[in-house]
Amino acid sequence: MPLPNPMYDNPRKILSWAEEDRPREKLMLKGRAALSDAELIAILVNSGTTELTAVDIAKMILQSVGNNLNELARLSVKDLSKFRGIGEARAISIVAALELGRRRREQDRPQRARITCSRDAYEEIRPHLMDKPHEEFWILLLNRANEVLRPVQVSAGGISGTIADPKLIFKHAIENLASSMILVHNHPSGNVTPSQPDKDLTTKLRECGKLLDIPVLDHLIFTDRTYLSFADEGLL
Repeated sequence: MPLPNPMYDNPRKILSWAEEDRPREKLMLKGRAALSDAELIAILVNSGTTELTAVDIAKMILQSVGNNLNELARLSVKDLSKFRGIGEARAISIVAALELGRRRREQDRPQRARITCSRDAYEEIRPHLMDKPHEEFWILLLNRANEVLRPVQVSAGGISGTIADPKLIFKHAIENLASSMILVHNHPSGNVTPSQPDKDLTTKLRECGKLLDIPVLDHLIFTDRTYLSFADEGLL
């Protein structure tokens, strides 16, 4: 007669845990700061399987991204749905929660930031480009005091590139009465080395800006951890 397997014969249920160890009850008793990342995600997962608790599933998801919440935010609904016990509805809940966190960071920032250096521009665009798995092209439109009028997404593309139409870029600038602009596009690979097309596009947009009296002050290549500034590197 085979020995009992505790994983299958005695499934672990969160309801059998001490009340203070259950994620929801723990949050109510001790506050949200007392919960681990896995326990917070487990609340979104809601319930486990016959073999795994919601916390087990949450730990598996976190381990797959090296326990890095920024990497977790890069996962799509399709990516999350591949985990055992995570259907489309639960995957959507996790993605939605992470997106709310990103939007909160964005709203916490000053509404009219002043750009004095490339680092300011990087921090201003960061909430918009953080965790993106594909390339996007954005512009920061500035007034005469170098304050950000608004960030504008120009295009979104694939993993290796996106199209930036000069006519569309300067249409946004004119409509918003911008005095200058900063170009930004991300490299999901994490490589900040500019390609020749990056350099050619920058030159083209800089010349257009001179004709329209809307100068291009910089072009940033954005990654989640660092950036390259064309102006700082003498490439503008």
